[in-house]
Amino acid sequence: MNKEELLEKYGEGIPVLDKGHVRLVDVMGSDAAIVQAARTSYGKGTKTVSEDRGLIRYLMRHWHTTPFEMCEIKLHVKVPMDCWRQWIRHRTASVNEYSTRYSEAIDERQTTAPDQWRLQSKSNKQGSNGVVTEWPEGFGSAMETPGEYLSRNEAGLHSVLTETYARRLEFGVSREVARKDLPLSTYTEAYWKVDLHNLFHFLRLRMDSHAQLEIRSYANAIGQIVEDWVPAAWEAYKDYRFESVQFSRMELRVLKTLTLGTPRADVEELVAIEGLSKRERAEFLKKLDY
Repeated sequence: MNKEELLEKYGEGIPVLDKGHVRLVDVMGSDAAIVQAARTSYGKGTKTVSEDRGLIRYLMRHWHTTPFEMCEIKLHVKVPMDCWRQWIRHRTASVNEYSTRYSEAIDERQTTAPDQWRLQSKSNKQGSNGVVTEWPEGFGSAMETPGEYLSRNEAGLHSVLTETYARRLEFGVSREVARKDLPLSTYTEAYWKVDLHNLFHFLRLRMDSHAQLEIRSYANAIGQIVEDWVPAAWEAYKDYRFESVQFSRMELRVLKTLTLGTPRADVEELVAIEGLSKRERAEFLKKLDY
């Protein structure tokens, strides 16, 4: 899609969570810009008849990053503060966030549905697994489920904290002090501008199944935009970053041992089935010492 088509499709934003969104503000560059930058760096020796898709895949495969930095995207995001704390750890973007020192806090909080209270994972200290379905010892009610109780409790807490914040402002307390007890579920807004190379790094981490559900939801929404914006680069990212695995030196040695003695023709037939290009097949066979 060109810039105008992208803005028409995503300019109003993609809804995320209960009250959040990812909204496209601007883009610079395209698949063509990536190719242009790469060919310029090679000068007169470049084979300009090379297929754009093939060159982009080569760049991604061999970790050439600068051409992807020729593309930039600017997003307006509305996100809960606790999710934003994970997001802002990626220090490779230009950011301007809504300030609760200068303005009153956004009067919206992320809420949790009764069937969405996730349990702490027993095998992952920073992850979750399953949802709450049972009452802890000493609790119990025939009038509501455990999830309904937690959601009702959450609503009460939000009400108290919202009233507390509003009361402080009525007393004339400065906004920078009044905000200190706002819950992390409070929504914030920010403009976030990043180049495509660093965006792919962000998405590789935050689209991963091990990432927290909330930030993964935002990353998936951004991924929708990127796929329409730079489809060839997105395809290469999925093939060589997001849906690929990395082998250590020792693991590669085991892999070579397992394939040792297999006729080259059989290996070539297998890689041909997977749709690898001639160059990709040659590089793969070289990795296996064929």
